[in-house]
Amino acid sequence: MLSNIKIVLVETSHPGNIGAVARAMKNMAMTNLCLVAPKIFPSAEATARAAGSDDILAKAQVYDTLPEAIADCQLVIGASARCRTISWPELTPKECAEKVIIDNPGQNVAILFGRENSGLKNHELDLCHYLLRIPCNHEYSSLNVAAAVQVICYELFAASGLQQPVLIGDKGADPLASKAQMEMFYTHMYEALTDIGFMHPDKSKSIMRRLRRIYNRAQLDTKEIDILRGILRMSQGNKRKD
Repeated sequence: MLSNIKIVLVETSHPGNIGAVARAMKNMAMTNLCLVAPKIFPSAEATARAAGSDDILAKAQVYDTLPEAIADCQLVIGASARCRTISWPELTPKECAEKVIIDNPGQNVAILFGRENSGLKNHELDLCHYLLRIPCNHEYSSLNVAAAVQVICYELFAASGLQQPVLIGDKGADPLASKAQMEMFYTHMYEALTDIGFMHPDKSKSIMRRLRRIYNRAQLDTKEIDILRGILRMSQGNKRKD
């Protein structure tokens, strides 16, 4: 039931942390570990820290970039302990588990954990639907990456036994758009808004960030993406006729 959930570690510096994460995952019956540009992997230190969960390491998928790692995911959640100047919709670990297990059963999900010393960067959080925070001592709020993964995996494991709600109306009739489809949509939107003269070079980045937040909250399905891209194409065509 949890194999559709990726634990994604971004640019991990210490291989021991990768092994400790594998152990935390296996404790909670999770198997899908993805590594984005790890500094050292494979590593004997990672295997030693895995303490019997080296099968998780053996199956771990390694990617050069974060977009490649999450391209097939419909829901992406980024863990962060730092406050950001631009706010993202936030989840607690329990809310995260309910969102993944109850609200989006069977969807491909990625939960991102950033660098040990600096976490996830803002452009990486731009790829996320939600920001995940683990409540802890405000005077010492930085968790070791394996400890953070353990907390989240526990909540996912606990929630996996909950009854799933009955879908109402046409909710769930079409699969949610993958991250790759969403990125193509955002690229198309930027092109269309530029074509109709809405975009201004000095404001385009902040506008697109806010538009991403709007559409990420909506969790569009594939049919909705097709409709919106059709509208964009029509807008571009009418502008070019003018």
